[in-house]
Amino acid sequence: MSSAIGGALENREVGTEADISEKEGRGTWRHAAFHVATTIATPAAYAPLPFAVASLGWPLGVFSLVIGTLVTWCSSLVLTSLWQWNGEKHTTYQLLAKSIFGRWGYWYVIFFQQVASVGNNIALQIAAGSSLKALYKLYNTADNRVMTLQQFILLFDAFELFLSQLPDIHSLRWVNAICTVSTIGFAGTSIGVTIYDGHWIDRNEVDYSLQGNTATKVFRALNALGTIAFSFGDAVLPEIQSTVREPVRVNIYKSISAAYTIIVMSYWALAFSGYWAFGSQVQPYILSSLTAPRWVIAMANLFAVIQIAGCFQIYCRPTFAHFEERVKEKNVSRKSRIWRLIYTSTYMTVITLVSTAMPFFGDLVSICGAVSFPPLDFVLPSLAFAKTRKTPQNLGLQCAVKVLCYAVAILFSIVGALACIGAIRSIVLDVKT
Repeated sequence: MSSAIGGALENREVGTEADISEKEGRGTWRHAAFHVATTIATPAAYAPLPFAVASLGWPLGVFSLVIGTLVTWCSSLVLTSLWQWNGEKHTTYQLLAKSIFGRWGYWYVIFFQQVASVGNNIALQIAAGSSLKALYKLYNTADNRVMTLQQFILLFDAFELFLSQLPDIHSLRWVNAICTVSTIGFAGTSIGVTIYDGHWIDRNEVDYSLQGNTATKVFRALNALGTIAFSFGDAVLPEIQSTVREPVRVNIYKSISAAYTIIVMSYWALAFSGYWAFGSQVQPYILSSLTAPRWVIAMANLFAVIQIAGCFQIYCRPTFAHFEERVKEKNVSRKSRIWRLIYTSTYMTVITLVSTAMPFFGDLVSICGAVSFPPLDFVLPSLAFAKTRKTPQNLGLQCAVKVLCYAVAILFSIVGALACIGAIRSIVLDVKT
């Protein structure tokens, strides 16, 4: 019986690859840039960066953020270069991993991609609900009938259920174009208000020292590494690449470069200005530290909600793809829309139930980043490059490339494990208090 199940799974995987290969990408490099920027540069990812830098201090914080940017940029280019490494198109991360590492690679990616997708969307719902509540509180000062965070999360969930009826990533291109503009808007307004607040704060009262005893400093630093890993998470890059028209490699390289230009400008500026303005007292979500002017804070929160809406949709797609394959197997195309409404509603219900019961936004970001993104963004691309690329003829250079690839994989595996420990400890402490 187990062999029959395994054979069925194998056939389903092969069929999936065959079905996908028949679809040619239609998107331009600009569309892909919108998708990549929306996936990575979400306010839920880089709004906690000032707090992460504060947990590490200036030297280590700057170093970690710069290294994280450079390594993930290189990893993204490496991953997209493998899209057709053996002459066949591999348009999902699972199928690409399977072609290189076999079945263990397929299931490795499925596990970590689902953890990344679900964990990321839980964090995004909390962030969106927090921004909606902040908007509400800015213009509703009455104490009676105050709406709760959970109610705002439910409102956001209803909107996401509507967007989930769009069939694929390519159909989100104009949604994500608006989201990319919102990314720039959020970064610009947040940085502007941060510098404005920092200018009016008595600089003699701003403390940049690491807070707490030695154990607290160490675990906060580990937690910060998880936050930085989360901020560069992109667990669906091959799926985005599959939407791009020929020449695919040239277009995806251009889109990644354009997206990372936005990422560098927004991430570095907000992280460093936030820590400069508020020092070690900066909040885990930077908008919570801002005070004035009120209308600009309202704009930043509005930009955050719009951008998060698109990012949430991108991360839904790997999970939806599994349901869609089951629907195809049942051959119920006439009822496909009804089935889509059923499984998207089920997904939204589960995500919403967890997010409304999980108030620890900063800790959730850290543990999600620590568990899911290093295996997909750092470890697997390095190992895949070492296994598939033709190495230089020079023996010394050949050894150097191999050592570098394995060093990156080992280093970020250790960083992910340590960051996970720090995030778990923070959650335990938050539950106690």
